[in-house]
Amino acid sequence: MIIAEIGTASAQTVPSVRKPQSATNSPAFLGFDRNNYPGDQNLKVLRQTFAYTGFWLNLPPSATINTWSGKRPTLQSAGFGFLVLFNGRLFNELKSVSNAGKLGKSDAQAAVAAARSEGFPPSTIIFLDQEQGGRMLAEQKAYIYAWADGVTAGKFGAGIYCSGISALKEGGEDIVTADDIRQNANGRKITYWVTNDACPPSPGCTFPKRAPDPIENGVRFADVWQFAQSPKRPAVAASCPGYNPDGNCYPPGIDVAKHLHIDVNAATTADPSHGRSH
Repeated sequence: MIIAEIGTASAQTVPSVRKPQSATNSPAFLGFDRNNYPGDQNLKVLRQTFAYTGFWLNLPPSATINTWSGKRPTLQSAGFGFLVLFNGRLFNELKSVSNAGKLGKSDAQAAVAAARSEGFPPSTIIFLDQEQGGRMLAEQKAYIYAWADGVTAGKFGAGIYCSGISALKEGGEDIVTADDIRQNANGRKITYWVTNDACPPSPGCTFPKRAPDPIENGVRFADVWQFAQSPKRPAVAASCPGYNPDGNCYPPGIDVAKHLHIDVNAATTADPSHGRSH
C-alpha cells in the first residue's frame, strides 16, 4: 500500500523527523501485506518468517479482482494470523460531509458482510485503508467515523491503516494523520495500524528475529507498524537498507524472479485483527 501525504486535499506535505518512542519489553511479531494473494505454494516459506498476513475484504487499491477471497481457511491452516483490510474511499469520491457519512455507513455494512462471509469471527478488527495523509478534512472525518461506528454496530472491531509520518503542511504546521484521527474520534475505540517507512525509525526491508516494537515508529498508541513498503518511496525511504535494486522489498526464501514483493509490519500480537477462529 502507498500512503499519499496530501495535508489538505490539494496541498503537498514534506516529511519531517519524528523522535521514536522507547521500546517496551513486550514481544513483537513480523507480518506482511500485499494487494495480491501470494499463492498457496508460497505459504509454507512465508510462514517461516511471518506470523500474520494482510487480508482484503474488498478490491485492493487499483485492483480489478480480490484474489484473497475464500482464502481465510487456507491461511489459518497454514498458521497465519490476520490483518483484515477494507479499502476505503479517496477524498474526491466523498463530495460532501453528508454524502461522506452515507458512504461511510454503507461501506461499513459492506465490510461487516464481507467479514462474515469470509468466516471471520465476531469482534475481528477490520482496518479501514486510509491512503491519503496529512490533516483529515471534514469530509474524510465524516467518512472515517461513520465507517467506524457502522463496523462497531455490526459487532466487529474498528481499525484504521493510516500515516504515522510527521509532515509539515504549507505554513509550517506539523501534522501526523494517526494523531489527527485519534484526537477527533470523540472517544471511539479505534485500533491504529500506522505506516512510517522513513529510516530512521524504520529498519528498512529487513526481517529481524526480534521484530521492532510498533511504538518505535513514533506513534505511541500504534498496535501495528508498517515499516517497509513496495515499491520503496524515494522521497521518504531513499536511505533505507535491504530493498532490491528494482525498489521492492522481497521476503526471505522466495526467488526474487517471482516478483512476490511485500510490505512488512510489526505488531504487538501474532493475530492483530484477532481474526483466527477457534
